[in-house]
Amino acid sequence: MRQGSRRASAFLARRSLATHRRAWAAVIVATGAAAALVGAFAFVVGSLLVAAPPVQRYAGADAVVAADQKVSYTAKPWGSEPQTATAYLPERARLDRSVLAAVAGADGVAKAVADDSVPVSTGDGRPAVGRSWPSAALTRYELAEGRAPEDATEVVLDGALAAGGPTPGERVVLRADGAARTYTVSGIARTGHGGDAPPAVFFTEPQLTALAGHPGRIDAIGVVAEPGVSREALRDAIGAVLPERSGVPGSDRGVRVLTGAERGEAEQVDALGGRGDQLALLASIGGTVLMVALLVIASTLSQAIHQRSGELALLRAVGASPRQLRSAIGREAGRVSAAAALLGGIGAVPLGLAMRSLLTTGPLPLPVPWWLPPAAALTGGLLVALLARPVAMLAARSVTRLRPAAALGAATADEPSEPGRFRTVAGVVLAFAGISSAGVAATQSGQAAGAAASGAAMSLVIAVALLGPRISRIALGVLGRPLRKAGGVSGFLAERAASAHTRRLATAFTPIVLVVAFVCVQLASGPTMERAAGQQASAALRADLVATGGGAGLPAGAARAVREAPGVTAATGVLRSAVVLADRQAGEPVLTRLPVLGVEARGLSGTLDPGVTAGDLDRLTGRDTVAVGADRAKSLDVGPGDRVALRLGDGTRVEPRVVAVYEHELGLGEFLFPREALAGHVSAARDQAVLIRTEAGPGSEAGADPAAAVRQALAPYGGGVTVRAATGDDVAIAPPVSDEDNAMIVIGVGVIGGFALLAVVSTLALITIGRRGEFRLLRMVGTGRRQLRRMLVLETGLVTFAGLVIGTAVAAVPLTAFAVSVAGTAPYLPPVHYAVIAGAVALAAAAGTLVPGASAGGRFALGRRAG
Repeated sequence: MRQGSRRASAFLARRSLATHRRAWAAVIVATGAAAALVGAFAFVVGSLLVAAPPVQRYAGADAVVAADQKVSYTAKPWGSEPQTATAYLPERARLDRSVLAAVAGADGVAKAVADDSVPVSTGDGRPAVGRSWPSAALTRYELAEGRAPEDATEVVLDGALAAGGPTPGERVVLRADGAARTYTVSGIARTGHGGDAPPAVFFTEPQLTALAGHPGRIDAIGVVAEPGVSREALRDAIGAVLPERSGVPGSDRGVRVLTGAERGEAEQVDALGGRGDQLALLASIGGTVLMVALLVIASTLSQAIHQRSGELALLRAVGASPRQLRSAIGREAGRVSAAAALLGGIGAVPLGLAMRSLLTTGPLPLPVPWWLPPAAALTGGLLVALLARPVAMLAARSVTRLRPAAALGAATADEPSEPGRFRTVAGVVLAFAGISSAGVAATQSGQAAGAAASGAAMSLVIAVALLGPRISRIALGVLGRPLRKAGGVSGFLAERAASAHTRRLATAFTPIVLVVAFVCVQLASGPTMERAAGQQASAALRADLVATGGGAGLPAGAARAVREAPGVTAATGVLRSAVVLADRQAGEPVLTRLPVLGVEARGLSGTLDPGVTAGDLDRLTGRDTVAVGADRAKSLDVGPGDRVALRLGDGTRVEPRVVAVYEHELGLGEFLFPREALAGHVSAARDQAVLIRTEAGPGSEAGADPAAAVRQALAPYGGGVTVRAATGDDVAIAPPVSDEDNAMIVIGVGVIGGFALLAVVSTLALITIGRRGEFRLLRMVGTGRRQLRRMLVLETGLVTFAGLVIGTAVAAVPLTAFAVSVAGTAPYLPPVHYAVIAGAVALAAAAGTLVPGASAGGRFALGRRAG
């Protein structure tokens, strides 16, 4: 008996797959794309997890001793055990020079070399890295020409910098810690180690120490082991003699011994921090990807099964048991999911490689271990394989559980116009949750606001999918009459078809709502913040000129030289860094890295006006003061005279006194420090810009050219120094959009938006294919080919317009909350971007409806009239 039931189920599954091959093909395409997208994200995440900074600078060292670059914060959430948050420091944490002697005396150490670096610029403005000649051995540099430097006036150039340039005995102009100086080239060094490391200039060790500006501290220690000493033995021997802490006053950094691939962490100190930021962004986007994939899989499978509800009801009426029907549907879904899993698994690898290529524009290369492609393909395939069968059986539950007599009536009955009670309740709950999340976003800031806004958007999209039939009735109530009047007979047919099948209409515009809502939220968040930040930075700027020094920056003396130039009334150096703030969000410990500016109080009011609301910026001097943005001051409950606990970029704990509160924090950052308070805690104390106010002022047409006087004052600082009109971008705390940021935009909007558009095409094609009988009937009763085609065009326009309007409304709720909470403005999306979204949606809807509609009924649909 059971064997017969299985044979019957297998027979039904085979016949159904053959009969509905076009519908199942659309399902395979949509679900296969979902599997490929999930697998591609698994590919990129896996590659990021195993990524490590390349070893270039320390290729000749057996071990590197450096300060720990991580900071932690432990707090006890309400009703939970203590939890610890960790973050990587944005600036290099240094060691006390006394550690060098301890490392040099460890067993198995043949040589221990102090390694410092300073930014250097050549006379023609090319950036380079200044190092001491003893540290050249750590990169396996060897003299190819000349000799080692012997005094402070001599340097050795590496082969890349000397190519086609000076030879030993000739002179070269270099700028390091001050005005440009002329050095004698004593030698040319080359290394067999490849890579993209910047060119190097080697000074004597005393001269490099003087240029670095921190004589009691060193960046790292490179260790060369004695012959025959293993990596593990060397690590243990050095660890035994190291102090517990780095020894730098004010710092509690531990000391690490790095060997093997870990040595790269001492070269790119913020590479792992950047990797953590990318992983966090990918996790956020990946959560959206998973929800979108689940929604697409559930929507397409449910629509495919729902279109066959009459057929299933008829089979139930003629004696097929519920078990046979469920088994047949499960077999169909299993075979379809197997094809989709194979298709998605194959597509996941090239898509993952394409996404990886976008992310490898930074300093951290992403490896592809042998196990990653099959693991990514398996991840995407498993998603489809595990979900397809239960989703399909759940979609058919309402038909398979009917009694035969009731199923006979259901086989010819119209589809229900309203969603079930459970679906309605779930939709209302999710709509309420989405609006509540948007309200939470309006009261939060930073990442918390962004997370709440994203959650609100996704909740509202799912609510629209659940409440779609009810929303369809509302849309038809608004658009039905204009559709009938504008379309004549075709408009009447389109309106009646939509009214009779509101569930189908809801299924049609749901993926459009998904595309519009997701892409609008992703595309509008950045421009909203950038626009508000730019407006605040421009409002704060009082300077009319700005001087920059290229990649090497400008030393502190440059601002002093500019102040003495004729016609200059004020000049302020701008030093960029970052701090780490320990805080709680929803009771959880959080460490947030915040970019900050270091400025000079002298003449600050002439070049910059942060919009002080309390306190006095003239008191922003010394090493123990700070100005705080108004929103951050409110969240921390501090004001003038209070102290705020922070960690500077190198991990040093400080509690500066608040001297002022200002309102332009979105443009200038949440903290303003005296330059001298940050200078000793950054990797390189070089100003990224010097803001200049002249007597002429912005927009003045006075006779003398103030820029010429400034250029003359900066002439001793060599090439690469530029002077131009100042803009808000010169002080805006947000850095320019990087290649990594662009990659995230492409991944978040391009890849996922493209997948969602593919879901639009597949879903609409599936719906159109399922209307073959309807098209045949309309042709048989006399509907003309042009009338039928126009009806499809009008239906496509209805679905597109409704989807655009609802999707825009869904996106507007979280975007408004996010913009108000973070930027204090209305959300902003460039009109061109929205036009592109609308155009892409319209094209996808047309492709999904008109193309399959031309062949859905064969010669009975849009061909000649049936006889």
